[in-house]
Amino acid sequence: MKTVLIWLTLCFGTLMTTYANGTAYLFSYFINDSKDGLHLAYSYDGLNWTALNGGKSYLTPAVGKDKLMRDPSICQAPDGTFHMVWTSSWTDRIIGYASSRDLVHWSEQRAIPVMMHEPTAHNCWAPELFYDEPSQTYYIFWATTIPGRHKEVATSESEKGLNHRMYYVTTKDFQTFSKTKMFFNPDFSVIDAAIVKDPKNEDFIMVVKNENSNPPEKNLRITRTRNLAKGFPTKVSPSITGNYWAEGPAPLFVSDTLYVYFDKYRDHRYGAVRSLDHGETWEDVSDLVSFPRGIRHGTAFAVDTSVVEALIANCNFPLLGSRKGD
Repeated sequence: MKTVLIWLTLCFGTLMTTYANGTAYLFSYFINDSKDGLHLAYSYDGLNWTALNGGKSYLTPAVGKDKLMRDPSICQAPDGTFHMVWTSSWTDRIIGYASSRDLVHWSEQRAIPVMMHEPTAHNCWAPELFYDEPSQTYYIFWATTIPGRHKEVATSESEKGLNHRMYYVTTKDFQTFSKTKMFFNPDFSVIDAAIVKDPKNEDFIMVVKNENSNPPEKNLRITRTRNLAKGFPTKVSPSITGNYWAEGPAPLFVSDTLYVYFDKYRDHRYGAVRSLDHGETWEDVSDLVSFPRGIRHGTAFAVDTSVVEALIANCNFPLLGSRKGD
């Protein structure tokens, strides 16, 4: 009983600190086959996540071969605008884009033709957005397989021909974009890169999925840099996830704790690891987190509490978190 009281006191203290700091957290995600579009959840502590809008979609996909909205990645601009990119198809050479001032009303959706200059490109998977404040530049990066382009890796029969690397473009206004370039080219097939800035060390941490399939890795690794323009070292950490298949990492600092949320896609549930020393050591905290039922690969990001309060008011949904599995 004493242990429970201590735990509740700590949780309440974290919650009150978060309210005092005016910070809340949002998670953009998809469910099922992603054809119904963008879903959002919120949290005040990084552990308990509650679906917004009654679990219904905020935006239905309208671009791409398959009209999908997988892996929605949202980044808030300094002027408050929310920019979003997503996977529009299993085999597109474009990615989807839209923007919003309130996450409810969205601009017309557009296709960004990031790999149209590569006629044999197989895909554009899991695009992510990251805003670099010093250069006032947005980085958009994603995974693509171009047959015969990179060092071959052993693959399973079901993934034959897939050998992904990370590519990127930059933009300042989402109207004009740089030429597509290689972003991350390790000696393994890599997908699902996501970046977070370390507020203490003031460097950048990138979480990636080792996608090698023979023998299967299917786990998450990290690499760090102090200069985005120079890229990330291709020598990565050992796996930070456990003996399960993991993908879709979403890194997030909650105060001084670094969480990486991810899809345990074979187990049909979401998991998390966290680091209390800024990425040096990790512990699995999957049993401590709760997410909306059916959540799939998305992005976690911090916002002012007023953003979450407006979303809650808009859908007239309960303020406090849901039970695990709800």
